Amino acid sequence: MEQEKLPNGTMIIVLGVLGYLCCCLAGLGIIPSAIAYFMATKAEKIYAENPDGYDNVSQIKTGKIVALIAVILNVLMIVRWVYVIATGGLEEGMNQWQDVMDQMEAGQ
Repeated sequence: MEQEKLPNGTMIIVLGVLGYLCCCLAGLGIIPSAIAYFMATKAEKIYAENPDGYDNVSQIKTGKIVALIAVILNVLMIVRWVYVIATGGLEEGMNQWQDVMDQMEAGQ
């Protein structure tokens, strides 16, 4: 019997890595990483129905781990941004940014 590939193996890894790379953008990477995690979970359910029929389960598991790590990092970034905004740190950071920009303009 010839083994098939589980659906979306490459896409799961790509979305997981994309979510990981976008975690610094205010946690926006949670969208692709959550989608990747959902897709990996769905693929694992398909594999559980017929374990002998598929050969890329390791790719799915790797993608799921990458997606889970990306989800966790994005949640931490969201929590950080909520904390920064709640404590007024965003305004202070903007003031520091403006001071740096003023110093750069004065130096030219």
